[in-house]
Amino acid sequence: MNDRRKSLETQAELLDRGWHLARTPLEIDVTEVEYALMRSYEAFGHWQAECLATVIEFSASGPENALLHIIRMNDRPKSVRDLAQMTNRDDIPNIQYSLRKLLKGGLITRTGSGRAGVTYEVTSLGHRVTERYADIRSVLLIEAVTRIPEMAGKLEDVARTLELMTGIYEQAARAAATHRRRHPQPEPGGEQNGDGTS
Repeated sequence: MNDRRKSLETQAELLDRGWHLARTPLEIDVTEVEYALMRSYEAFGHWQAECLATVIEFSASGPENALLHIIRMNDRPKSVRDLAQMTNRDDIPNIQYSLRKLLKGGLITRTGSGRAGVTYEVTSLGHRVTERYADIRSVLLIEAVTRIPEMAGKLEDVARTLELMTGIYEQAARAAATHRRRHPQPEPGGEQNGDGTS
């Protein structure tokens, strides 16, 4: 523990980690988590795309690949509303675009109608692709996790922490939307400076 503290003190002396989003030690720590989340999200997307590409010649983004597996989850049909709720997304048009892409690729099928409700489930091809994906994931990703000492034991804590942060971000987003101030409108034909003056 002392070695870690010394290392952090050395970093603090050598590196300037403060900026407009990181003015206090707590803000610095939160910002470091945010950057880690951004990089992890992108790395996760790269992994999903490359893993899927080893299974089938089908170009899909990370979120599209995630939708495919969530549709397969528990082998039960899911509506757009289910998918949005399960992924914490509200960009329904983008979800629908991804679903059309998966449909065109023959990986999912659509049943139902507007009134009764439309649901999606994987096709036999989608089932084979997701099974093969799971096999490759086990060999490449899960094996890598098992090689890192004590990593498996930390994953549950990581998941709980991320869920807590998700709730905090959601609550903060609601508060920001509730208390958003009205910005002054620019004068016709005039430019505004950053402080709102012409």
